[in-house]
Amino acid sequence: MAAQETLYLKLDRDVEVDKDEVQLSDLGKLVCENPDILARAKSLRIYKFKDTKPQRCVISVMKIIQSLQSMHPGLIVDSIGETEVVVEKVRAQKQLGVPEWIKIAFVSLICFFGTAFTIMAFHNDIGINKVFEKIYEMVSGKPSDGFTILEVAYSIGLAMGIILFFNHIGGRRITKDPTPIEVEMRIYEDDVNNALVETADREGKTIDVN
Repeated sequence: MAAQETLYLKLDRDVEVDKDEVQLSDLGKLVCENPDILARAKSLRIYKFKDTKPQRCVISVMKIIQSLQSMHPGLIVDSIGETEVVVEKVRAQKQLGVPEWIKIAFVSLICFFGTAFTIMAFHNDIGINKVFEKIYEMVSGKPSDGFTILEVAYSIGLAMGIILFFNHIGGRRITKDPTPIEVEMRIYEDDVNNALVETADREGKTIDVN
């Protein structure tokens, strides 16, 4: 009697592909002592997109296990990853053209001037100029002309605080910790993926066992 083979499967939560046919190797990592089974499992076709437009689909691990056991009856599949994987078909990456650079410049200008306006509006709302004037007069005994060491130090401190908070200077990271924006983006991606999975389950669009 032949010994049963075990294949370990670790699915990712979300995957991007740039082709119509989705193979199991695109969805995560696989480990098996039998190299023949491992090679066949990696090349196993799980799904095929029907048109060229970018699309999403949700694939259940149960469908993958069913396909693996149909490929090799008696195969034991040990899933240690996600129970559903969100697969998105995207266009192949290409070099940035003039329209893309215009969009980047436009968004950068909005972020820069929008942030500057927000900071100025906040300072105007709390009357920070009057606070600085009062502090300067109390410490020095002289009236403030609106441009003192307090304004200079505060401006430098504000810039340094923003740099330290966002953990970036140009394209360089100050520490190895993820930036607040990266943390928020990961949280946002998790929320989006959870919503996609739940919506697909409710609408019966999850690619699952028959």
